[in-house]
Amino acid sequence: MNKLKLFVGSAVIAAFTASFTASAANKAPGSGPNPFSDCGIGAALFKDTKWAAVTSNVIWDVGTTAVTSATASPETCSGSKVVAAKFIIDNYDNIIEEIAMGEGTHLTSMYNVLGCGISTQTEMTVDIRSEVAGTISKTDYQEKNLIEKSSDLYNVVNDASVAGNCAVI
Repeated sequence: MNKLKLFVGSAVIAAFTASFTASAANKAPGSGPNPFSDCGIGAALFKDTKWAAVTSNVIWDVGTTAVTSATASPETCSGSKVVAAKFIIDNYDNIIEEIAMGEGTHLTSMYNVLGCGISTQTEMTVDIRSEVAGTISKTDYQEKNLIEKSSDLYNVVNDASVAGNCAVI
């Protein structure tokens, strides 16, 4: 347990150092989004709870995704991808069920948020369905919590939206 605390503590320090270094190099301090509370999967999942967003980002990948998105493309700290990530965690069970069926209102809503045209949605559903089937069949799937499952699904959906040339805002 002490090693875990040491690792998490080191990760937080490294992530904060990276964030300050990156932001100082490109713009005035405080002029962009806070990478730990306003960006990354943590911000998408815990929009109104800053400490939970920070904790989630640091635990997920030591905050590197959040810091990268804040420094390289701060516009990704809001918009349709964040809304889609939030929608996925809020409606995970419905979306998984509709992926299995091949259609549904939650699935359509998710595609609409991502700017995916009707013509690409069927093909995307087939691709997502195949990926999700592989994910669900893994032995560790049942041990994952909602955040981990939602994050996995988000990554699959995001990849499909890029392949489907969705007009992500």
